[in-house]
Amino acid sequence: MTLESYQTNGFYDELFKADGAPHSGARPLVEQIDALSKKELQRRQKAAEDILYQSGNTFNVYGDKKGTEKILPFDIIPRMVSARDWDKLERGIRQRIHALNLFIQDIYNDQKILKDGVVPAEMIFSSACYLKPCEGLKPPKGVWTHISGTDFVRDADGEFYVLEDNLRCPSGISYVLENRAVLKRILPTLFHTMKVRPVSDYGDHLYKTLKHIAPGGKDDPNIIVLTPGIYNSAYFEHAYLAQQMGVPLAQGSDLVVEDDKVWMRTTAGLKQVDVIYRRIDDEFIDPEIFRKESVLGIPGIMRCYRKGTVALANAPGTGIADDKAIYAYVPRIIKYYLGEDPISNNVRTYICEDDTDRAYVLENLDKLVVKAVNLSGGYGMLIGPKSTKAEQKQFAALIKAKPRDYIAQPTLALSRCPTLVGSGIEGRHVDFRPYSLYGEEIFTLPGGLTRVALKKGSLVVNSSQGGGSKDTWVLGEAANV
Repeated sequence: MTLESYQTNGFYDELFKADGAPHSGARPLVEQIDALSKKELQRRQKAAEDILYQSGNTFNVYGDKKGTEKILPFDIIPRMVSARDWDKLERGIRQRIHALNLFIQDIYNDQKILKDGVVPAEMIFSSACYLKPCEGLKPPKGVWTHISGTDFVRDADGEFYVLEDNLRCPSGISYVLENRAVLKRILPTLFHTMKVRPVSDYGDHLYKTLKHIAPGGKDDPNIIVLTPGIYNSAYFEHAYLAQQMGVPLAQGSDLVVEDDKVWMRTTAGLKQVDVIYRRIDDEFIDPEIFRKESVLGIPGIMRCYRKGTVALANAPGTGIADDKAIYAYVPRIIKYYLGEDPISNNVRTYICEDDTDRAYVLENLDKLVVKAVNLSGGYGMLIGPKSTKAEQKQFAALIKAKPRDYIAQPTLALSRCPTLVGSGIEGRHVDFRPYSLYGEEIFTLPGGLTRVALKKGSLVVNSSQGGGSKDTWVLGEAANV
């Protein structure tokens, strides 16, 4: 029995209760894993890695001396989310995206929330994510956040908490789709007995979302995926999503602006582009408006966007709601625009720009997680309980020098999930990123990217910091995949 000696060690576990019994719905999975020898588990693990490598599902790690191209480590023991938990998560995500979309629209137009003092104006205008050239923008159908990823963690109390919002160019959905395809080959019998909700139709939903914002409501719009190119860390995903939708993958050099319209160079001549799913950051998309030295974007594209001849997803400027300091105000934002209490809770957040919060953070660096507000990928972080005095001193200096650039949160006891490690199975900490699409309505894929901290005791799940991923099974009423 491969799970006979498995211990939850006092953490909330995604497969087992504190008494060692499987959670409701998890028993078939536990019994299947228990019936496999360690040698057989390892064989299937190796087979899964080979499939991923052969598929080309790799990512780049900038500055890694061991090489750039690698697969995201994948663990074949899935993470499960009950139907009840998913229902609450889905409602909370829908509420949150709705409110944040209204917030971005307001911030770049009437700024009522600032005039009413709900969010301090200085927090907005001091943010590196606030883009003045986006003032007055009115995206097609009023949607700014077409594609988003919401990061959740589960704490010791078993409740999910939103850790951050990703509304610019959230990555990782290709791993969700590929992980499911792989696991259906590695553990096929379970998909006939367990009620796992499907994720394979994401490409169809994404296409419909992009088609919804086509200028003039065209029935057959020319939709493209815009990539920075092969050296981008998520290039595989850009190509993968274009293939899933059956649309061209293009770079900035493939596009040109003429007569205030965007055109793509093809073997048959220029073809007008109607919708662009951009995987290029705002500041690189148009050198006429943002970074003049950018060679990734298309000069004049923002002019076309303002005139409504091309649609962009996500809309430029959405990063203002990604700022980790603005995150602290999301409960107020929900209440202000929707008149509702948040369904999904935030993690308690200390804003270092605030004098009282900053004093508390500086006195408790050994207990808190400190984050740079505009960095991701596990960079610019201090995990207090695992930090040295020298690291704490360094972060204290950084906070004092630029308090607006940092926030802090309590160190959470992230939930764990059984993970194949070496010759055995041990608990490893996980987080969860569901992906949502905002077209005619808000749709959240019933699954998501479960990232796992493969290093024993680590709380950092990011792939750039050695983390891996798991397939995520959302249990439902229909036994299909």
